Amino acid sequence: MIELNHISKDFGSGPGQVHAVRDVSLSIEKGEIFGIIGFSGAGKSTLVRCMNLLERPTAGTVAVDGRELTALAAKELRQARKKIGMIFQHFNLMPSRTVFGNVAYPLRGSGLSKADIREKVQRLLDLVEIGDKAGAYPQQLSGGQKQRVAIARALANDPSVLLCDEATSALDPQTTKAILSLIKHLNETLGITVVIITHEMAVVKEICDRVAVMEGGRVVEQGEAFSIFARPREPVTQSFIRTTSNLQKIEELIAQDSPIVRLKPGELIVRLNYVERSPSEPVISEASRRFDVSLNIIFADIEIIQGAPIGGTVAIIGGERERVTAAVEYLIEKNVGVEVLKDARDAS
Repeated sequence: MIELNHISKDFGSGPGQVHAVRDVSLSIEKGEIFGIIGFSGAGKSTLVRCMNLLERPTAGTVAVDGRELTALAAKELRQARKKIGMIFQHFNLMPSRTVFGNVAYPLRGSGLSKADIREKVQRLLDLVEIGDKAGAYPQQLSGGQKQRVAIARALANDPSVLLCDEATSALDPQTTKAILSLIKHLNETLGITVVIITHEMAVVKEICDRVAVMEGGRVVEQGEAFSIFARPREPVTQSFIRTTSNLQKIEELIAQDSPIVRLKPGELIVRLNYVERSPSEPVISEASRRFDVSLNIIFADIEIIQGAPIGGTVAIIGGERERVTAAVEYLIEKNVGVEVLKDARDAS
């Protein structure tokens, strides 16, 4: 649905030139939800604006639904853009227009009759679950309601693509979850391709099929959401994931020499991570029984991503040195990621 080939975008010239996007190539499939994540200044918002040519790339080509946008004349580009909806962090609603007026605005010049426009706008408002707010003004709405208006407006021209630029960043966690659920519903029922720009890993976890990680204007890592979380390769991706997991607290406790992490001879502290899609075997309890070792779980952080559990536990393993070592080897054989954080086996 979206094909970016060697996209670069520079701002300014000379010594002050900014290379916002550097040689990015991406293929986004029809009907998928694709996340682009990065810290502030990574270039992700500039990249998404290149997808509909709100920012014209300095180099490279953009194709959407088989049409190369970068080769279109101005009039053809305006028509093509109608099939690319976009929503923003701060909603961008017109305060002087009602909810109805905001959603109807993209339909001006569409050739639809007033009756058809009324019917379509009401249907869109019902779709985003604010059908009773047609006569309200933006200042009378909550943040979540404003974003629902923005989504309805973005859908007015029946787009095949919906671009979401930090669309939930201004919302509280509960409202964010509701808006993401709505976007997922629209993706499933309308078959619309969704691109989500975010700096929040929680958003990617919630609904993305695949994800690209940006740093310094480049895509440094991309793949299925599950794979990115299970086996992050790049330091920036690892950093993102650490910010969303309480399994990292163990390192603070070890540094502080907390009583929780003081080991007896023969014990070790391990961080266990799921790295496979179907960890259906009860491998932790099986390791405990098979090798006669104790496993005292300190932290656990398990989530479901793309229908499979991901995350892990931090545990203290105790027992005879050989048995503890054998238990660790068994877990590794079962494709559990094992990271030894503190080891007292040599003291046994």
